Amino acid sequence: MKELAKNKILITPLNWGLGHATRCIPIIGILIKKGFIPIIASDGEALLLLQKEFPDLTSYTLPTYPIAYSKHPFLFKTNLLFKFLKFQTAYKAEVKEIGSIVKQENIQGIISDNRFGCYHPDIKSVYITHQIRVLAGIFTFLTSKIHQNIIKKFDECWIPDAENSPLSGRLSDINFKSVKTKYIGILSRFKPQKEKLKYDYLVLLSGPEPQRSLLERIMLKAFKNTIKRVLLIQGKIETHQKKSKKCGIEIVNFMTQYQLQQSIAESEVIIARSGYSTIMDLAVMAKKVFFIPTPGQTEQIYLAKKLSKIKIAPYVKQHQFKLANLDNVKRFTGFNRLSRDTEKLSQALSIFD
Repeated sequence: MKELAKNKILITPLNWGLGHATRCIPIIGILIKKGFIPIIASDGEALLLLQKEFPDLTSYTLPTYPIAYSKHPFLFKTNLLFKFLKFQTAYKAEVKEIGSIVKQENIQGIISDNRFGCYHPDIKSVYITHQIRVLAGIFTFLTSKIHQNIIKKFDECWIPDAENSPLSGRLSDINFKSVKTKYIGILSRFKPQKEKLKYDYLVLLSGPEPQRSLLERIMLKAFKNTIKRVLLIQGKIETHQKKSKKCGIEIVNFMTQYQLQQSIAESEVIIARSGYSTIMDLAVMAKKVFFIPTPGQTEQIYLAKKLSKIKIAPYVKQHQFKLANLDNVKRFTGFNRLSRDTEKLSQALSIFD
């Protein structure tokens, strides 16, 4: 019988919302099954989430990227440009920290989910993204080239999507030959589950502040004293889980993987951001969805429009949301169940053998 590998693999998701961390959960699970030793490195809520899901794994804190949303969406890209020097400083600090972790832990491979400085010249380094093309209006060519130059520093680029019918659309549909690309199938922490319906609506909040809190206030005001059964998950990763009730709405600060899977299965309609990881999760769960893209985030706006155009789910801009908008869900099909292709991911991990 072949002895299982004991290679240590460093997993480094970006801390920008929770999506990068949540889609690393199935990767960590398969690594463990295949006999690898995963080690986690990130910062903020992304790190805290993975520490809660995998409390027995070694983890490290990485430098924080200066990413922040403005209350005014049109200032978002401007703020990023002004913070370029701070990005450079964080990037250099991250490269240095990765070097220290690799040496200290004797790391044999790195899987970076959109963390630019998480690679090492002496070991196999993989970059995960569904955005080889980065949409930014008139700056799309420039932002895409910048991102592609970052990807070139890695040995492989893994695209979490199906190759024949990509969920990510033209974000990943690009002829990029500088780095070996692999479609590794849909990544989701969830498994399909059927339950008796308990809620009419589940509001699934996520993403950076202040937009997360702004949407929460909009939802609480819209559903105030509603006769509908509503569960609102704040998406705030904290030390302890907190449950409360306000104006007839059940509120939970966060849920673990299995609690959230159960609650989604028990809900008729999910109201959520159109982040790509959220879309993959809800597609696997085959849910009816209403999307509210994060203002100023062109990727989410593109995905929401794409899914609306093919009649899967309606969407509305955050400042235009009204309770009556939810009636549009009836005219859309919702997601047909998409399967997680764990075999493709398992095969991709052979790079570390």
